[in-house]
Amino acid sequence: MNRAFFFLLALSVWLGMSACSHVSPPVSKQPLELTEALGEESDAPEAGPEAEEETEEVSEQRLIDEALDYYQSSQEQWEQGLIEETMAALDQSYASILRIPPDRDPNILQQKEDLRLLISKRIQEIYASRLSGSQVGNNGAIPLVLNTYVEREIKLFQTVERKFFVDSYRRAGRYRDYIEEELRKAGLPVELVWLPLIESGYKDKAFSRARALGIWQFISSTGVRFNLKRDRWIDERMDFQMATRAAIDYLTALHDLFGDWTTALAAYNCGEGNVMRAIRQQRVNYLDNFWDLYPMLPSETARYVPRLLATLHIINAPEQYGFSELQQDSAVSFDEVRTQKQMKLADIAGALNVSGGALEALNPALRQKVTPNYSYTLRVPADTGDLLMAKLDEIPQYKVMVQSHTRHRVRRGETLSQIARKYRTSVRKIARLNGIRNVSRIRVGQKLKVPLRYPLTKLSSVRKVSSSSTAYTRYRVRRGDTLWSIARKYNTSVKTIKNLNGLSSNFLHAGQVLHLPAGT
Repeated sequence: MNRAFFFLLALSVWLGMSACSHVSPPVSKQPLELTEALGEESDAPEAGPEAEEETEEVSEQRLIDEALDYYQSSQEQWEQGLIEETMAALDQSYASILRIPPDRDPNILQQKEDLRLLISKRIQEIYASRLSGSQVGNNGAIPLVLNTYVEREIKLFQTVERKFFVDSYRRAGRYRDYIEEELRKAGLPVELVWLPLIESGYKDKAFSRARALGIWQFISSTGVRFNLKRDRWIDERMDFQMATRAAIDYLTALHDLFGDWTTALAAYNCGEGNVMRAIRQQRVNYLDNFWDLYPMLPSETARYVPRLLATLHIINAPEQYGFSELQQDSAVSFDEVRTQKQMKLADIAGALNVSGGALEALNPALRQKVTPNYSYTLRVPADTGDLLMAKLDEIPQYKVMVQSHTRHRVRRGETLSQIARKYRTSVRKIARLNGIRNVSRIRVGQKLKVPLRYPLTKLSSVRKVSSSSTAYTRYRVRRGDTLWSIARKYNTSVKTIKNLNGLSSNFLHAGQVLHLPAGT
């Protein structure tokens, strides 16, 4: 029995949901006591001779009794520590009550609901005990299944999607080393490094119909959920380092929830809620493993896991599948400089004598191609960090200019009311902005100022030389350096260095450039 199903069944109790979409029994006000549920005598009258012919109610009561027997068996197995046998008995118990239609005698439905509560509580206990005693990294690699679904995706990669696969594999080289290392640190299978290949083709700015963005394809709400910052200046869904950390957190949570990688990966694609609903809608016999659930998933998600498995098969044996041309880009290399002012990437590129495209490629999270108006870690080509630090004061600062209105030329037949609706504003606001006294009198060809619902921003360069150019010393971090060792060497404090560089943690990496107080 799929462990995800059991856990979802338990969740359904505490979230107030029916365990199955087609069953909506009345809520129990006085749940059946365990001793009653297990078959102790009650005061109910015995059936007389006239009840020899089995009725629907008697048949359904026998299903209840059968479910109770299985539940009692699960109790015994649980006490002996036989987890698999316990789960199998609970599976049989739940299968029995599922055979009872929802439109039956209230007494039968009450017993059915009480049993569901008992089963769910036991499943929750089992799930909690298993989860607390295991780590995600101990669950092994992704099972490398090769079935007709996977073979179909391999064939597509070999033919109509061959260029996509080869190009995506090449781009993966830019970030593969970093992502594999982060996966190892988190105890996740390193095969997950290939997930961005099928998600985005390893394109930093990949944008899907579902408005998912970046190599890991986060939608905005999931990005916020996993601490990816998004404002008018930056969108960390396009930052390969930040997005990778968020993806690892999300994948870990999904694996903890569903208990296996195939189901967790399906949930990564379409959301855990959709997978939960798909599981809840299945008959019990279709919950043995992911491939039983597979045909019931949305079509895009149904292809998702086979596409990843097809990718793994090809990468593990490229020659076998006819891929002799696979090559990878070199790993991305860069310095990092902490900036405190807004600057256009083109201006920075000019100061460093590098191409603007190269600088933009290193900083895809900058939505406006401008550094934000707060402390930000900018990536620059390797070995140019010191040069940028030396020229920071020469680079013009960018000033934001707000455009609060646009212009509209009145066409024949238009009214102020129609124009206001088009721009999602009001007649009163247009009239006031244009000094119109009679709103019914506008003429064809007249140019009107129309207030914008969301003001536009324009950025213009303003050259401003800082008077604090000698206020600090620049230091490039070497392997083995720590904030404490640097502070001691330069006669300052860790707190001062962190404040001056906008650091939120003590983490440093070789090549990073720091500002240190002048005179140290």
